[in-house]
Amino acid sequence: MVRIGERMVLYSLDGAEDGLPALSFSGTPSTRWKRPDALAAIESSGVRLATPDRPGYGGSTRQPGRTVASVAEDAAAVADALGWDRFAVTGGSGGGPHALACAALLPDRVTRCAVIGSNAPPIVDGPEPTEEEELADPRRNRTSWQAVHGDLRPGFEETARSIMAAVEAGGPEIPPQPGADPGPPAREDPSAMARLTATFVTSHDGWLDDHVAFATPWGFELGDIRVPVSLWHGSADERAGKYIDILSAAIPHAERKYYVGGHIPPANAFRELLRWLTLT
Repeated sequence: MVRIGERMVLYSLDGAEDGLPALSFSGTPSTRWKRPDALAAIESSGVRLATPDRPGYGGSTRQPGRTVASVAEDAAAVADALGWDRFAVTGGSGGGPHALACAALLPDRVTRCAVIGSNAPPIVDGPEPTEEEELADPRRNRTSWQAVHGDLRPGFEETARSIMAAVEAGGPEIPPQPGADPGPPAREDPSAMARLTATFVTSHDGWLDDHVAFATPWGFELGDIRVPVSLWHGSADERAGKYIDILSAAIPHAERKYYVGGHIPPANAFRELLRWLTLT
């Protein structure tokens, strides 16, 4: 835990003690707690991975009005607490923009940046997008539009209730990879239930504030990023692929990477991404 003014930022620390320093930013919504398959990939990857909870998640103090760029202050504070002058960054899904913010705003400290299934800055002007417009261009999505023009909280609360009800009925912790069998019932695993509760029961403020941050100016320009960047997405994740088209056109020298799977990468793809962070 680190203190930034009156705020607390909680983080986890995994991997070899002598591994390459790296910060990881979890998706939207999710917290610092990693699943066993991800922990195994981290342990074998050669990185020392710190995962801070963004404000409003997992016990980190809420920061109303935060932007995507606000994460750079928290990242620097966690790195300072760990004695890291230089470090890599990675982020999955909604964590992707936050990793990119660190790459843009901390160029003297960030060595490499890898993002998985990241979103891109949305388009929120005009009337609410139709389903057809959203399918054609994910930047014109109704969630981002409502973050500016409406109230997302009731919908998030209903989604969370639905997810937890499915878990209580015997569902797995995460949806299976395309073509794979569902995992074991999450309700039988206290650690899985703790992760789900932290994400879908007690972190609604972070979930909401993430989407407001995505839908308003991010506070940096993608074109200003100069550190090596890799943009990863799964073969079955068509929406992420469209976002990667946009990001790769905007970020100088960004490298596209594919893996077989959906929005959540399988362990082998996550391990390959972490090893990419260690390249020199």
